[in-house]
Amino acid sequence: MSVEIKNKKASFTYFLEDEFTAGIQLNGSEIKSIRNGKASIAEAYCKMEKGEMWVINMHVENYPNAGYVPQNPRRQRKLLLTKNEIKKLDKKLKNVGITLVPTLLFIAQSGYAKLKFRVAKGKKMHDKRAAIKDRDVARDLDRSLS
Repeated sequence: MSVEIKNKKASFTYFLEDEFTAGIQLNGSEIKSIRNGKASIAEAYCKMEKGEMWVINMHVENYPNAGYVPQNPRRQRKLLLTKNEIKKLDKKLKNVGITLVPTLLFIAQSGYAKLKFRVAKGKKMHDKRAAIKDRDVARDLDRSLS
């Protein structure tokens, strides 16, 4: 059973560019919740602090049999990247209007949780309207062909 939690709004809201994959530092009960599919990256974003990369606002539901110490479902979680990747991302983040948006949370073959995120630049309202128009035209074309 593979777990893939997607951020469907990312491609609509942002122009997506380079993609990176990172491990996530999790607690034991958090990985169990992710394996059950009880997580969301819809409102999440990545941030650089003191030379470390963090994912912020990612929601991981509390595992029911976790014990008596409750975890904060939206706590900051550290992303595990190499130094070279962190340097690359730091250079890109210095540009105005650039952000890092998580697009996919999945369980790798090794059993670890991984997060794919992309360098993104926000779309303006007219860009979003154009995307909606293109999608509607494609849908109408498919209907007429079937």
